[in-house]
Amino acid sequence: MRFLSFRTGDGESFGAVAGGGVIDAGGRLPDGLGTLKAAIAAKRLASVIELAVRRGPDYSLDEIEFLPTIPDPGKIVCIGVNYGNRNEEYRDGSDAPRYPSVFMRTADSIVGHEQAIQRPPESEQLDYEGEIVLVIGKRGRRIAAESAWDHVAGLTLMNEGSVRDWLRHAKFNVTQGKNFARSGSLGPWLVTAGEFAAPGALHLKTHVNGELRQDDTTANLIFPFSYLIAYLSTFMTLNPGDLIATGTPTGAGARFDPPKYLRAGDVVEVSVPEIGTLRNRVVDEIVDSDG
Repeated sequence: MRFLSFRTGDGESFGAVAGGGVIDAGGRLPDGLGTLKAAIAAKRLASVIELAVRRGPDYSLDEIEFLPTIPDPGKIVCIGVNYGNRNEEYRDGSDAPRYPSVFMRTADSIVGHEQAIQRPPESEQLDYEGEIVLVIGKRGRRIAAESAWDHVAGLTLMNEGSVRDWLRHAKFNVTQGKNFARSGSLGPWLVTAGEFAAPGALHLKTHVNGELRQDDTTANLIFPFSYLIAYLSTFMTLNPGDLIATGTPTGAGARFDPPKYLRAGDVVEVSVPEIGTLRNRVVDEIVDSDG
């Protein structure tokens, strides 16, 4: 089942995609759960599925504005350099890393499916990074790798947009270049963990203006999903609605010669057949007179 967060003229809600449209669950569940994160935490996704079976769609997909799959995550944890051939891109003679590279994003750096990604005026180096995202479904600390999948509500997609020159402003972190407002995206929806017999070799592709730029499978992850959950939960508590962006394959714009950075009008599509396609157009950020 596919779950999403969305906005209409009546406000923000969440629901399920069924019958070619959207079932609005936010205002229809008896206990009035208003967000997908709250429904996950309360273990009420099954109630949404029952609602979808009982009634027809409330909206067509064309009648809604997609929000990020989880608009209000407690944490957005991102993993860097996690595909084998991506590590080789760095050409520094290093072996595969012993531990994951970890950094954080803020919720306001992310927009939803079909919403505009902004290129900031401070840089001409906005880049794309297609990624698979784990949505945590059950609270846990020091989670064993063999039980990690039990803590996953489902999967979604991210364009983990990066402003490349701002990644290098400091010696030991990349936070600045990863958190420009509306520089990345999340969506289009969550596909529940039960739809995947096992989180095996998912095929991830990124296209820019129809041109294939990234093409790899999760069989090539240095740190698989189960390891990431076990590792991260060693030092932090993972809560329902937390997001883990699991890394991007080779082929980001910075790695071309010359680089292929994003420009206004470009369309970025991140896709996995079992999940869907996350699509966004790039616009130049308009800065008002107050900055």
